Amino acid sequence: MAAEAALEELAALLRPGAGAAVRAGAAEAALALSGDPEGRRLLASRPAALRALLRAAEEEEEEEGEEGSGRDGGAALRCLQNVSAEPEAREALLGALPAVLRLLPTGAACGMLANLSRENGAAERVLGGLEEDGGAGVETLLRALEGPRPPPPELGALLCNLSALPGGRRMLLEPSRCAVRRLLPLLGDAESAVMRRGAAGALRNCCFQHEHHAWLLSDAVDVLPSLLLPLAGPEELPEDETERLPVDLQYLPAEKKREPEPDIRRMLLEALLLLTATKACRLLLRERAVYAVLRELHRSEAHPAVLRACERVIQVLIGDEPEPGMENLLEVPVPAELRERLRRCEEEEEEEEGEGRREEAP
Repeated sequence: MAAEAALEELAALLRPGAGAAVRAGAAEAALALSGDPEGRRLLASRPAALRALLRAAEEEEEEEGEEGSGRDGGAALRCLQNVSAEPEAREALLGALPAVLRLLPTGAACGMLANLSRENGAAERVLGGLEEDGGAGVETLLRALEGPRPPPPELGALLCNLSALPGGRRMLLEPSRCAVRRLLPLLGDAESAVMRRGAAGALRNCCFQHEHHAWLLSDAVDVLPSLLLPLAGPEELPEDETERLPVDLQYLPAEKKREPEPDIRRMLLEALLLLTATKACRLLLRERAVYAVLRELHRSEAHPAVLRACERVIQVLIGDEPEPGMENLLEVPVPAELRERLRRCEEEEEEEEGEGRREEAP
């Protein structure tokens, strides 16, 4: 009862009639409460408090005006980002989706939508909201990728979630929008692993559309150097291999470092594997000496999941070509029994990795 009364009082303090200073103090109090798991769950279970926070967040953004766009977001919005990670809050926030979308492209709004779109059903609702009014929300997100300010890191996670849907991939792969080209430089964002992870995931998901592979590898997009560069180290390669590499990977400096996050390295390798689906693209990757980069990566890699992903790409690149009629690896039918066996193997490998991580924990 005491908690209920306190939240009712907090919601009252967030109302417009409470005055700007009072509302700001209440928003800061709510933000502090959301920093604790119990506080997040308490806020998530009170739709009235969430509605009050949304109104306060909209007022914060109106007060900031255009100069505030692209920043992290005010206290009320950052509180909502924290609370949106709680399953109990998701339906209430998805029900208020138009209000949430008006808060884009602030980092906290992108983070809130990334939390809300973790499951495909919810992601469909978010994508549907973005596509309303002629795709106004989509254009807001994609303009944030352009700058002039760096995009909020949380935008990468949101685009990664949306690209798990066919509609999200169409959004990013539409040539007139140039969205994929805008994602490529973010793979080298030294400031934010969150942004690199989101960009890598979104690009990996886009590579499931094999009908776009030739375009992605063409000069119009030129995705290959951006996928390979984070996987390349400082090793000197034989001259004949160096000359075949994309120009951006030739003669790298001695201080060149590989992407430090193993899950990002794994997603980049998965994208490369998807790009080997068709014969024409396999031949192109072989001609561009992709194997030479992955060979050196394999020699230095210690993470089991990344090693397996690297070996899968290498096996395709150095293996024999499939029989006629089976050249597109994404269209080769896989028997149900084999699919189930592969699924079990993947689960066992993930479980073994999890056990290893638990054993290494202090």
